[in-house]
Amino acid sequence: MQLTLLKCKLHRVCVTQAELDYEGSCAIDENLMRLAGIREYEQLHIYNLANGERFTTYAIRAEAGSQVISVNGAAAHKASPGDRLIICCYAAMTEQEAALFEPSLVYCDEHNSVIRTGHQIPAQAA
Repeated sequence: MQLTLLKCKLHRVCVTQAELDYEGSCAIDENLMRLAGIREYEQLHIYNLANGERFTTYAIRAEAGSQVISVNGAAAHKASPGDRLIICCYAAMTEQEAALFEPSLVYCDEHNSVIRTGHQIPAQAA
């Protein structure tokens, strides 16, 4: 059996640009991509905390150190500069692989600077 698990996420990154006329994708600072383990052209699931929009696109590289998060093409209708996003990638794996797997979690501030990283999400308190 194959399970689909969270592979990695960028938590609360801030949209710096929304480019309607750019070829569809989401440009992400190359340093953030590397830290999270996001590959260029990998499918992304994006959750907009500002308006509740949820959409799928793919990753492209933005200049390393630029702190750019640019939502492009049709997806630019779903996010505006200043919106905070959760960007996730998922992976299919066997039960044996899943038992040993830990996701890469990258938490960012409003300037897309990394404030912490981790591999586990704490249990939600009642």
